[in-house]
Amino acid sequence: MTRILVCYHSESGTTERMAEEIVKGMQKRAVDVDLKKVDEVHVDDLLEYDGLIFGAPTYYGLPSGKMKSFIDETIRCHGKLEWKVGGAFTSSANPAGGNETTVMGILESLLIHGMIVKGMPKGDHYGPVVIGEPDERELKQCRFYGEWMAELTEGVKGWTSKR
Repeated sequence: MTRILVCYHSESGTTERMAEEIVKGMQKRAVDVDLKKVDEVHVDDLLEYDGLIFGAPTYYGLPSGKMKSFIDETIRCHGKLEWKVGGAFTSSANPAGGNETTVMGILESLLIHGMIVKGMPKGDHYGPVVIGEPDERELKQCRFYGEWMAELTEGVKGWTSKR
C-alpha cells in the first residue's frame, strides 16, 4: 500500500488544521497516511514513506525554526529519498508575509533530495496557503491538495515499482 507522511509544525493551531484537512483529502484514496508533528518524527522514519508532505508556519518569510532544523537533519537521508513525492504547505498572519518563499524553501530542499514535486495549475500553485484563520476556500484547497497528492503518490509508486 502507498504510504504518505504529513509532517507539520504548528504553534497557533492553523498549520495543524491545514494538515488535518490535507489528510481528509488523502483519505479519499486507498493510501495509508500518518499525520505527525515534526517533534514526533525521526529523520530515518522518512525512508518508510512513498510521499512526504511538510507544513510549517511562515516566520520572516521562511519555515519555522523547528521545521527548518528537521529539514536540515534530512542530510542524513541524502540520496535515499529519490523518487518519493514531496509537497509543502504553510500559514502566516499576513497576505505578503512570505508564504510563497516558505513553500518554495521547503520544495527546494525536496528537489535537492531528488524527490518529485509538482505544481498545481489551479488554486494555490505551490501548495496550500492560509492567511490568519482558514476560511472554507482555503480548507477546500487543503482537501483537494491532499487527494491530489495521494493520487500522484500512488501513480509514482506504481511507476517506480516497474523501473
